[in-house]
Amino acid sequence: MKKVIFPALAALFFLAFAWLPDANEILKKVEQNLSSDNRVVESEMTIHSRRSSRTMTAKTYSSGYKKSFTEYLSPAREAGTKMLKLENQLWIYSPSTDRTIQISGHMLRQSVMGSDLSYEDMMDDRKLTDVYTAKVVGEETLDGRKAHVLELTAKVADVAYFKRKMWVDTERFVPLKEELFAKSGQLLKRITMSNVQRIQGRWFPMDMTYKDMLKQGAGTEFKVKKIQFNTSIPEYVFSKGALKQ
Repeated sequence: MKKVIFPALAALFFLAFAWLPDANEILKKVEQNLSSDNRVVESEMTIHSRRSSRTMTAKTYSSGYKKSFTEYLSPAREAGTKMLKLENQLWIYSPSTDRTIQISGHMLRQSVMGSDLSYEDMMDDRKLTDVYTAKVVGEETLDGRKAHVLELTAKVADVAYFKRKMWVDTERFVPLKEELFAKSGQLLKRITMSNVQRIQGRWFPMDMTYKDMLKQGAGTEFKVKKIQFNTSIPEYVFSKGALKQ
């Protein structure tokens, strides 16, 4: 009897996991939606602190994951503030002081404009398949959408989050939710994505809410008002000279 049961159990065990899709293939499809050679984004960011909320608008130019340039357009207090990223270097220009400073080292962990995003969050735009190994750990439903649940573990040292848990829409292959963890296992941030739209042949979440789990407040809402993929961007945009223009 045992000779019959054990092979049967082994077959059931295999079938239980055979349906799980390949995690790397899921990530590749996510990247096909979210990644591009370059893009231009007009955005609105609302920061909800303990006592009040404030909203600012910005325009960002990105080339791959190595170069990006952001200019804040409103409110008047932040208008003209600019940020330039060239690979692993970041500079910020402040019109109020007419000075450019470089952000590096532990300063990259600081909050951007008091939001729930850090400079590290903005800096690291590498493909997930390049920096994480992934496995599918299940399937859940979020807001009526079926989602693959992925567990990502860093395979390189220079990442802000050692582990990530990601819920990916099974049909549109966009993240619907992410949880970001320290190496100790502590939950550091939670991100939820919504308002998924079809843009230039790809699915993209236009609304994102970031919550730093280590600070008080209701989080930061980031809304993409307009986005263009693979458009022409003049090279001078990604220069230090552009910061004071």
